[in-house]
Amino acid sequence: MKKLLAILLTVCFMLGVFAACTNDNTPANTNEPASNNNNENPGQTQTNTPVSEGLDLSVSKEPKKDWVTYLTLANEMETFNILYSQNNKELRVLTSCIDGLLSNDNRGNLVPAIAETWGTEDGGKTWTFNLRKGVQWVNMNGEPMQEVKAEDWLVGLEWVLNFYKNEAANTSMPTEMIEGAADYYAYVAGYQDLEIPADADAATKEKLTKDYEKAKAKFEAVCEKYDLEPVRLTADEAKSMDLTVFKKMVGIEAPDDYTLIYHCVAELPYFATWLSFFSVCSGFATVATYNCLYPAPQALIDQLGVDGFYACTNENMWYNGCYTITHYINGNEKVLTKNPMYWDTDCTLFDTVTYKMVESGDVAFQMFQAGELDYIELTESNLRTIYNSESNEFHDYIVEARPTKYSYQLHLCWDKRDENGDPDVNWNTAIANENFRLAWYYGLDATAYLARTNFIYPQHCANYCYTMSNLVSFSDGTDYTDRVMEKLGISPDGENYARVDAAKAAEYKAKAMEELTAKGVTFPVVVDYYIQGSSQTALDTANVLKQMFSDCLGDDFVTLNIKTYISSVNKEVRNPQLASFYINGWGADYADPQNYLGQETYGMDNAYYSVSYSKANNITDENLIAVYEEFTNMVNAANAIVDDMDARYEAYAEAEKYMLEHALVIPWYKNVLWQVTHVNDYSKIYAPYGIQGEKFKNWETSVDPYTTEDYAKLAEAYAAGAGK
Repeated sequence: MKKLLAILLTVCFMLGVFAACTNDNTPANTNEPASNNNNENPGQTQTNTPVSEGLDLSVSKEPKKDWVTYLTLANEMETFNILYSQNNKELRVLTSCIDGLLSNDNRGNLVPAIAETWGTEDGGKTWTFNLRKGVQWVNMNGEPMQEVKAEDWLVGLEWVLNFYKNEAANTSMPTEMIEGAADYYAYVAGYQDLEIPADADAATKEKLTKDYEKAKAKFEAVCEKYDLEPVRLTADEAKSMDLTVFKKMVGIEAPDDYTLIYHCVAELPYFATWLSFFSVCSGFATVATYNCLYPAPQALIDQLGVDGFYACTNENMWYNGCYTITHYINGNEKVLTKNPMYWDTDCTLFDTVTYKMVESGDVAFQMFQAGELDYIELTESNLRTIYNSESNEFHDYIVEARPTKYSYQLHLCWDKRDENGDPDVNWNTAIANENFRLAWYYGLDATAYLARTNFIYPQHCANYCYTMSNLVSFSDGTDYTDRVMEKLGISPDGENYARVDAAKAAEYKAKAMEELTAKGVTFPVVVDYYIQGSSQTALDTANVLKQMFSDCLGDDFVTLNIKTYISSVNKEVRNPQLASFYINGWGADYADPQNYLGQETYGMDNAYYSVSYSKANNITDENLIAVYEEFTNMVNAANAIVDDMDARYEAYAEAEKYMLEHALVIPWYKNVLWQVTHVNDYSKIYAPYGIQGEKFKNWETSVDPYTTEDYAKLAEAYAAGAGK
């Protein structure tokens, strides 16, 4: 046991040293134009320095030719359309099947994908990508269909921005960044007729009227700007649109088959350069790793029809990435097969990647024990069993995985409904009360919840910010989230959940009960929390959460009601607005706090969490609206600072402090898992933003699982600069 713990601590220490050194040695943000090619990324720190002479850190293993992994049933795919998906459930699979312009290496550096070279000559307002020739779209069987060309990116972006084709998914980044993108979206979406329910109160009537007038005015202004008839499109008319109007309005062009040019709305700092965890990345170019700027072949859309392309399957979609999906059974097995026409002939790929769908982590562990899986994330019970027994067959093989890029929160629903579709007045009134929320914020000690993932070092999973750590840093090397915690007065000690303040929680609870009782709220307030019904692991975790609410807040205040859905949380829970809150997270699409905080702003159609989960735009409580408006103004003010990165991050930190002080969301955890695995995590793509980290490409693997000691060597070698 002591040997194991010593090795694990060595791994953690080495990673910490590497992160600190990298931040210290990465150049400060600049506004100099960047130019990139296959061999180097000017402006980026080169981290692949040789291992210290005489230091033997080699871990030689026989590699695996096929890879078998798993997903729980709660993470079943709901779409094969990569332009539509905004969920890691699909993207973890699809990112290996479709390539975009750029990707990342195992240290977070930008590397070419279908774009061979890229750069800007005007400080980041205009970006040019030069595409490689001969890249093929292929069908499920790997048979070539047609060459990938620049216009495919225009087709893809039109699809994303066309309200009726893509249901408004993935619009936030392009509408914020690309000239005319917001205008095109507004033109196609039009506006809905004003409909006021007969039983609507005055506040609801006023809000509906304002929303209508705002949307109508926006539509008319866009039509006037581009000399378009101010006539709203029908769904059929929008779905039949080609690129004619799109090219007139949107700042993207393909002057030839292998050149792609984007015109950005301004010289925004996250289009130029910014500081990321391991390197300085070339701004807008990092957005080019994300699926909102992915290509789509017009020929396939013509073949399937607009609705058919939206609902494409593994059998009729086209691929240009490492793998095709040759076998798919919903709720069961799916198989990715190496693309024989893949453009990168020098990379390392598996012959096949197989996903096994399982009910729970415990079932997956049984399969791993039987040799049916190559990787296992350990549940609390399995980890305890292995960790506490030196004779266990896996005792010398457990390792703490690298943190994921996701920051998880309690996302509160402001407009909850019951199963009949009627407003849950008791909950909606209670959660609009700031004292009620602050009792949660200061009272909920998440340690027991964190231990479900990492009982050895639960505070490694503690999260106190909305933005994920290691995304951006100030010029003095201070991580952005450290500044936020400093402003909040939070000082983690590694032993306790640092946000908890029992005295404050009791004070806010008493105030909330007094104020809400006067408004007719009944206590305890029933809190509906949904889990996937077939998952025993989810149920066990939910029961821990239920006990936590009882212990921390008291049964006289709230009671957690665990409810279940069958397969789709979106269709069965989110869309009908049945949950009081969700525990879910955000991983950065690009390296700027705007990508986090902008998801929670008020009155914005492209603020993902506000629109999809919290339903912030449906709030009727005047005090809560005022808080949201102030937060939104602070975010917008920070976003307007484009010439001083320190000032920009400072302004965002103030906005995030305000957001958390008013408990608009409640930060919950970071995902730091324990695993037994046949892959060297340090060989995998790493990116603190985007979707490339899920790609099955250039993995270093072993027929035998890596030992804890192996991983200590791998971590040390990575920190020393070895590896790809």
